[in-house]
Amino acid sequence: MDINLKGHLTIHEKQLIKSLVSNSNHPLSKAIGNYFKLIKTQDINKFKEVPGKGIMGTFKNIQIKIGSADFVGMHEHKSYLSTQVFITFNDKLAGIFTFNQHYRKGLKRLIRSLKRTHAISLLSGDNNLEKSRLSKEFGIDHCEFNQSPIDKLEHIKKKQDNGKTVIMIGDGLNDAGALKQSDIGIAISDNVYHFSPACDIILDATNFEAISRIIKICKQGVKIVKISFIISFLYNIIGIYYAVSGQLSPIIAAILMPLSSITIVIFTTISTNIISKRTFLKNEQH
Repeated sequence: MDINLKGHLTIHEKQLIKSLVSNSNHPLSKAIGNYFKLIKTQDINKFKEVPGKGIMGTFKNIQIKIGSADFVGMHEHKSYLSTQVFITFNDKLAGIFTFNQHYRKGLKRLIRSLKRTHAISLLSGDNNLEKSRLSKEFGIDHCEFNQSPIDKLEHIKKKQDNGKTVIMIGDGLNDAGALKQSDIGIAISDNVYHFSPACDIILDATNFEAISRIIKICKQGVKIVKISFIISFLYNIIGIYYAVSGQLSPIIAAILMPLSSITIVIFTTISTNIISKRTFLKNEQH
C-alpha cells in the first residue's frame, strides 16, 4: 500500500496522530502508524472507534479525529479518485492521507482456488475505484462498495435466508458484525495478539494464502468425525452382542471401554496429521 500525505504537520501533531492510530487495528491505521514509525507517542484519552468511519481521541484540550471526510466533517474535500483519510485537530483540517492499494501476496491464486468450489463476493467500505481491476485481474464479478458494517451484515443475512452457507473473511473492526453473523468467520490480522473481532478463525496475515487449504482441511475434518462415529458405533454394537450373549467377561469389558476411546483418539490424530501434511505439501509443490 502506497501512502502519501498532503499537508504540513509539526512533530507534535505527528506524535498525536501516531498515538491515536496505535489504538486501532484497522489496516489504514496500521499504514499511518508505519508511516510515522520513528515518531514517539503520547497518552491519548477518550479513544473511540466508529466502525467504517474513523477514530477519535483527546490530548489535553486537543480533539483529534482521523477518518473519512464525512466523519471529520470535511465534505468539501472529499474525492472519489483515491482512498482518503482525513486528520483534524479541534475540527480544523491538518492533513489528508491518500492510499494506493497493493493487494496481499497470493490473492490472485487464492481467488482462483476458491472460485472452483465457491461463489465469491467482495464487500468494501471504500469507493469503487478498484472495481475494474478487481473484475478483470482477479475475476471477482460481484463487488459492492461504500458498504457500512450494517450493509455487510445484512448482505450475509440475505444469503443465509436464501439457504446459502457463508464464509466471511475480514480484517477490521468494521467487519465484526459480518464475521459473527457468517457461518464461518475468518479474521485476517497483522498482529494476532491485538484485538480481533469475534470469529471462528484468526489467521496471521503472513499466512493469507492458507485460507483455501484451511477450508479443504475443515471439509476433510468433517469426514473424519463421521468415520469416528461409525467406528464408535461398531465398537458398541459388537460389545453389546457379546455382552448380551454372555461371552464377555467383566474384565474384558473394562479393558474394551477405554480401548474404544483410545482407538478414536489415535485414529483422529493420525488422520488429521496425514491430511494436513498432504494438503500443505501439495500446495508447496504447485
